Amino acid sequence: MSDVLSRWNAMCEEEAAAEMLSICGAKRWAIRMAQARPMVAAAEIFSAADTTWTAMGESDWLEAIACHPRIGDRKPAHATAQSQQWSRQEQNSAQQADEAVLNALANGNRAYEEKFGITYIVCATGKSAQEMLAILDRRLDSTREAELKEAAEQQRQITKIRLQKWLQSD
Repeated sequence: MSDVLSRWNAMCEEEAAAEMLSICGAKRWAIRMAQARPMVAAAEIFSAADTTWTAMGESDWLEAIACHPRIGDRKPAHATAQSQQWSRQEQNSAQQADEAVLNALANGNRAYEEKFGITYIVCATGKSAQEMLAILDRRLDSTREAELKEAAEQQRQITKIRLQKWLQSD
């Protein structure tokens, strides 16, 4: 068992759930993850994360999405410091984009929020700003129902990456 899992397993439920909120901002998901302890292997926590996320609904998805900053833009009010740091790392390529791409992302973010009522999220790790913009443009053609499902899937992917980072943090 990793030192991170040992430490997390030893926490009280409230502390363990708070630690999970840096990985995924849905409180119900974080509480259920804390309740699923003890976990002794990385594969076990990845499986629990997916199973728990699959059981979540729209209100949970919206809560988690609200914890993400716009691609190339602001930081959200509800995100933990660790979550904000990970978002900056994940969106690093957007920070290096030229002004035209940043402006197009800002305009696309606004159009997306007007159409769907949520912040555009994409699993940004390994994607250039231009790729994220192309994905945004494509997703603007979706229905709200389809887009909520896509945003939930993007959150699931982000959660997996953040769990990997968290497990390697000690």
